[in-house]
Amino acid sequence: MDCSVKEFMQYIEEEDIKFIRLTFCDIYGTPKNISVMANDIGRVLENGLAINASFIKGFRDYSSQDLVLHPDPATTSLLPWRPEHGKVIRMFCDISLTDGTPFRGDTRYILKQAVSKAEAQGITYRFGSRMEFYLFKTDEDGNPSYVPYDNAGYMDVAPLDKGENVRREICLTLERMGITPVNSHHEAGPGQNEIDYASSDPLTAADHASTFMMVVKTIAARNGLYADFSPKPLTDKPGSGFHINLRADSNSGDQVMPFAIAGILKNIYESTVFFNPTEDSYLRLGEDSAPRYITWSKDNLGQLIRIPPAPGTNSYAQLRSPNAGINPYLAFAILIEASLEGIKDRIDLEKPTNKVLTDLDTDEAALYKTLPQSLAEARKAASGSSFLKSFLDETLINSYCNR
Repeated sequence: MDCSVKEFMQYIEEEDIKFIRLTFCDIYGTPKNISVMANDIGRVLENGLAINASFIKGFRDYSSQDLVLHPDPATTSLLPWRPEHGKVIRMFCDISLTDGTPFRGDTRYILKQAVSKAEAQGITYRFGSRMEFYLFKTDEDGNPSYVPYDNAGYMDVAPLDKGENVRREICLTLERMGITPVNSHHEAGPGQNEIDYASSDPLTAADHASTFMMVVKTIAARNGLYADFSPKPLTDKPGSGFHINLRADSNSGDQVMPFAIAGILKNIYESTVFFNPTEDSYLRLGEDSAPRYITWSKDNLGQLIRIPPAPGTNSYAQLRSPNAGINPYLAFAILIEASLEGIKDRIDLEKPTNKVLTDLDTDEAALYKTLPQSLAEARKAASGSSFLKSFLDETLINSYCNR
C-alpha cells in the first residue's frame, strides 16, 4: 500500500481497523511484534515507535539503548483469522537508532543494502521458497505430542492424507494476505507437508517467508495441530528443508546465472551457519535427498544446487541445504553477495555432478568437497570468513558463531 499518512488513516477508518501489529525479526529470524491502536498509528508513521532492545536476542549484543521501529505501509496486510469487527493488520518495520541511523542488526536493512548493490551493478533478483513442515497432534494443553497427524506418504491423497483441508485453509489465507500459492501436497514423511508459492523480489520474498511460517503455525493451531518446521523432528523420518529458488538477470541481457551459481558454490562452506544454524540441521544433511556435498546438477535432487526443469528461459537455481531455522533476510542477502562475486569475477562454473552421491566409498567421497559436518565446524568457518566480513557486521557474525 503506497500512500500518504492521510490516505492510510482513511483506510484504517473505512476498514474498521482497530489494531496494527508492527512486525520485525531478531537477527536469528524469529518474528517479533508490538501492537498499537489505530488512533496512534498516525504518530508512529511520522515518528516511529521506540522499543526496548535489551531483551531481544542478538540486539542486546549491539547496545542496550532503545531502538525505533519504522512501519512500512507497503507491507500492510490484513490478518484474516482475526475478528471482522475491530480488524487487525500487520506491517513490517525497518529499525533505526534513536538518531535515525539505520540499526546494523536490522537484517531487513542488510537485505535492502544487498539489493541496492546488485541494482547498481545492473543485476536484478527473484527469490522463491519451498518449505516443508510436519503436522503433529497436540495434547489436551495444546502442546505438540510429536505423533504425526497422519501416516500418508509422498503425494498421497485423502483419506490417507489428512492434511489436505489444513493445506487448503492455509492456501486460502495466504491468498487473502497477498501471497500466491502455486501448489501443495503431502511430503514423504508421516504428517509432512509442502506448500509452494510464487517468487518475487528479494525483500518481498523474505517478508513472505516470515508470513508463511506464521500463517502455517496459526492455521495448524486453529485445527488443534502443531506445525513443526525444524530440520529433523523425527530421527528416523525425512527431514524438512527450506529450498530457496534464485534467479539473477542482467540488465544488459547477458547470461549471468552460471557465474552466480559459481559464486554461491565458492562461498557456501563459510556461509553455512546462516543456512543451517542449529545442531539438528546437521542431522538432516546427507540423508534422503538433503545434500552433503558442494555440487550442482540439472538432474539429481541430492545436489546442493539443482537447476529444475522450467519452460522457456525461466530457469532458476535451487539451493537445497537450508532449513526453516534461517533468517530469510540474511540468507537472501548472503546469496546475493555471493552470486554478485561470481558475476563480477566471472568465476567459471564447474561441470555438473550427475552421479548420485550416496553410499560413496572413502576414495570416491574424497573427490567431493563437503558442507560443514557439524554446527561447530560451520561456526569456525564463518568466524574466519573474509567474504562474510566484507558486508556483515562483525557483531552479527559473532552472535551466530557464539550463539
